[in-house]
Amino acid sequence: MTEKVTRGNGFLEGILAKKRTTMANSLIPDGLRLGRILDVGCGTSPYFLKNIEFQEKYGVDRISETSTDALDNSGIVIKNFDLELGHRLPFDDNYFDVVAMLAVLEHLEADTIERIIKEVRRVIKKGGVFIGTTPVWWADSILRIMARLRLVSSEEIDEHKTFFTRDKLHDMISAGGFTEEITTGSFEGGVNLWFVVQKSINSLYPQKETIYSD
Repeated sequence: MTEKVTRGNGFLEGILAKKRTTMANSLIPDGLRLGRILDVGCGTSPYFLKNIEFQEKYGVDRISETSTDALDNSGIVIKNFDLELGHRLPFDDNYFDVVAMLAVLEHLEADTIERIIKEVRRVIKKGGVFIGTTPVWWADSILRIMARLRLVSSEEIDEHKTFFTRDKLHDMISAGGFTEEITTGSFEGGVNLWFVVQKSINSLYPQKETIYSD
């Protein structure tokens, strides 16, 4: 039986999840993989975490109304956490080497995004990186057509609340407290954006200005 990677149904969901994972995995410096990674909005079946190499893997998402946290058979710790409730992430300061948010930002309102990114910055170690993906603004109409054709999950697409240009993505990450340089690019024919930013002065990505690259 094929593993379900998102809510709802869509013929391409597994393929798209694999492409996101490949892109995100390529943004992680190998030297950080002996530490801890957190996937914010990991889903009930944490596809990304299950398909990357890392010493310790954690995820947060709304699992259910009653669950607290769980340990799956891959050794991944998943904590029940609703991003929209305004709570602090359930981790100490400077705890993670990498934090990922893949196909999550578009599901949140702008004020929630700023608050969550501030929390992401708090839990990342100095020298750690924040990575993520989100659809570009003009892809919304395409995704809704794909949802009607059952190529992607209508449950996921119907919840999209915020839409990004590269500049807007940069501005929102900066509003969340990242003053370091932010690198962005696109993949899947420009439909999706990726970003990476390091919480460090001596960056592994030492650009002197925001870089837009494909």
